[in-house]
Order: sequence, then structure tokens, then C-alpha cells
Amino acid sequence: MLCNEKNILQLRVALTTREHKAMISFVRDNFRINPSEVWESPNGGCGTLFDMGKASLEVFDDLYSEYIDELEVGERVSGDVRLALEVTDIHDILRRIIENGNKLVHGPLETPWGDINARIEAPNGLQVTLFQSKK
Repeated sequence: MLCNEKNILQLRVALTTREHKAMISFVRDNFRINPSEVWESPNGGCGTLFDMGKASLEVFDDLYSEYIDELEVGERVSGDVRLALEVTDIHDILRRIIENGNKLVHGPLETPWGDINARIEAPNGLQVTLFQSKK
């Protein structure tokens, strides 16, 4: 029997990228979020934590991923991992993303479920869906 018991307190997505500084700037400058923690490893590595509010895990099969990519971009473009961030003002964030020289994959569109979605690409090529709920 499945229940909605809260056994997991937090979801974190850990991105490993060769573009660490660019990714930090991407998050900080476009979403106006400062790092909440920065870690250094004994071997000279660096990790950075951004607190981003509530998290959920979406699990799609290939056909559903194809449907979402077709809806948001017009073709299958994302890999096995795509982030989706709910934002308060999609147009303001998209303006900053473009001003900061980041890649807009597809501009805002209304989804069949009533949200406004847009697709951007992070410095490491990661596909990121921005969505603003109309609820």
C-alpha cells in the first residue's frame, strides 16, 4: 500500500559540470539566488549549494519526455536529466537570461494545463524548463 508519508525531507539535484563558475553565475545572476553554502574538498574541488524552496521528483518514460519536449521546444532535445523550476515572474527571469547572454531554447508558451513554460539551456548544456503557474 502506498501512502503520502513524508519519509524524505528534501530533494537535492547534484550537477557535476566542467563549467562550475559559469553555472554559479547562471544561477546567481539569472535567478537572483545567493549560495547558501560553499564547500571545498581536500583535492581542490568546489561545491556550491543553492536553496531553491520545495522540490519534487518527476519520472518520465521516453514517450512522455518526447511529448514535453515537443510541447515546449518543438522537438526532442533534452537528455536524461532536465530541471524544471517554478518561478514567480517568468518574463523578468527570461529578460535577465537573455541580457546575461544565456541560451533561450524556446520562449514562453501556455501549456494545455494552463502554466506558462519556457525552455533555457544552462552553460553545461542542461535543459531547464521555467514555469509559472496560473493557479
